[in-house]
Amino acid sequence: MKNYARSFSAVLVFLFLSIVVATAQTLTARAPQQVAVGQQFRLTYTVNSQDVSGFHPGQIPTDGFEILMGPSTSTQSSFSMVNGKTTQSSSITYTYILSALKNGTFTIPAGYILVNGSQVKSNALKIEVSGTAQQPQANSRSRNSQQPETRPQGTPISGSDLFIKVSASKKRVVEQEPVLLTYKVYTLVSLTQLEGKMPDLKGFHTQEIPLPQEKSFKIEQYNGRNYKTVTWSQYVMFPQMTGTLEVPPLTFNGVVVQQNRYVDPFEAFFNGGSGYVEVKKQIQAPGVKIEVDPLPARPDGFSGGVGHFSMKAEIDRTQLKANDPLTLRVTVSGTGNLKLIKAPMVKFPKDFDTYDAKTTDKTRLTTNGIDGSIIYEYLAVPRHQGKFDVPPVEFIYYDTQQKRYVTLTSEAFHLDVAKGEGGDSRVMDYTEQEDIQMLANDIRYIHLADNSLKKQGESFFASTTYWAVLAVMFIGFVSLIVIFRKRAIENADVVGHASKRAGKVATKRLKKAAKLMAENKPGEFYDEALRALWGYVGDKLNIPVEQLSRENITDRLTARGVDADTIKPFIEAIDECEFERYAPGDPKGNMNKVYEQAMKGITALNGKL
Repeated sequence: MKNYARSFSAVLVFLFLSIVVATAQTLTARAPQQVAVGQQFRLTYTVNSQDVSGFHPGQIPTDGFEILMGPSTSTQSSFSMVNGKTTQSSSITYTYILSALKNGTFTIPAGYILVNGSQVKSNALKIEVSGTAQQPQANSRSRNSQQPETRPQGTPISGSDLFIKVSASKKRVVEQEPVLLTYKVYTLVSLTQLEGKMPDLKGFHTQEIPLPQEKSFKIEQYNGRNYKTVTWSQYVMFPQMTGTLEVPPLTFNGVVVQQNRYVDPFEAFFNGGSGYVEVKKQIQAPGVKIEVDPLPARPDGFSGGVGHFSMKAEIDRTQLKANDPLTLRVTVSGTGNLKLIKAPMVKFPKDFDTYDAKTTDKTRLTTNGIDGSIIYEYLAVPRHQGKFDVPPVEFIYYDTQQKRYVTLTSEAFHLDVAKGEGGDSRVMDYTEQEDIQMLANDIRYIHLADNSLKKQGESFFASTTYWAVLAVMFIGFVSLIVIFRKRAIENADVVGHASKRAGKVATKRLKKAAKLMAENKPGEFYDEALRALWGYVGDKLNIPVEQLSRENITDRLTARGVDADTIKPFIEAIDECEFERYAPGDPKGNMNKVYEQAMKGITALNGKL
């Protein structure tokens, strides 16, 4: 009986201590009572137990605060012995880093957590936001990051974690004045892929500046936070219209890597698993509006050039013989819309034979526009001896620095043309640019030709030769009708014509891709290779471009009786091309691999269709 009483007493004591311990467990929320706009501060929740689960913070007002990081978890345990009595305590703290967005008073309601299966609530917090925090000076070389680059799986990616800024070098220009458009990526997460292509812009002549395929990120501070930044793409735009021209918003498709917290890192290492997952994220870059003013009233002879230019004109010789060619070279150099200007006009004497100018392009695309030189070579041939003048060459353009039209003028050229071999004795004088006049001659030369006589009565009409020629002409006429009729029937069969030409077109495109590969231009190479693959199968199967897809191609080929072993290499060629475009490693090796796969895929289909 005594043992039973003792056991019952022990149970009562244990239940009493459990109730006391449970009632003593608390969840305490802490944060500053007052902060400034832009200031970063900590919000912590501390529970004095480690046997916890299901933590939920209070609903943080998103209009007043931005979550920069969290929650991060830390544990603490302590032991103490006083007068032979041992005590033990432990706690877990959940920490958030917040940033205040605007002035006002905001309340964070109570959070809760499960302790030993029982729900424990925290206290609510009231935070007053007033004033503006002093921002530290930006330091692009700083290596301090405010949060880990690779976040746990399932962590939301907000607009402040990953975004693209669009900037225009000028918001107000005149027609043809170049504008630099820059897309710059800001990220706090592990961004591994990003794709977005500029659409055709109405009212602009646009050229993309080639940037390195391998992106190198730098640290830059923006709104008090350290971001990894990189200039993703740049375009030089030449406005062709006046008024308000708009570059529309552009959507980029990105891939962000997050840490898979459900994978054991040791198992991932030894068994070839992955501790990371890829998350697709769409980022929309905002649009930009450009105000384009019309050029002032254009003077006669305006070249269409807008920018800042210089001109030089030179002739290869001033003394020559009649019928000898001469070359006048005009070089226009500077920065602006060089590729859109008209060739300067050269006024040769009237008796000179002239030809279209040969143009040599020595320009490059820069952030300021087209920079370099355009060389125009004019070939002329004097037909008679004499002294001639070539008037100065003029080049009129609009100078964006001086805000006015500028006329550049070369020197005049004086030519002394001697009598040429086999020429006549006429002498021309063009020093005053007068019409042709004859000196020391009152009549022109009389042409003398050999005459042959025929016997009377001989006639070609109705002769044997006459009927033979007529028969040949008739046979040739009938043959031409048959040939043209056959060709017209073939041309009317658009589908069949396209199918027959598919192989030739694909071969031509692959040759161009091989040339781009040799020139080490990966982006253009992959575009041309994909164009060859899609174009070949589209022409062969008569599939419109908008309906081209892997599934549609497979279905059409199967319906034509093509076996799966033949279809597979072609589909793999398309996949390989799209994959290798963004694959790391040796770019030339990637291009070689894609080229061989494309040749293999087209060859496999060529014998079946």
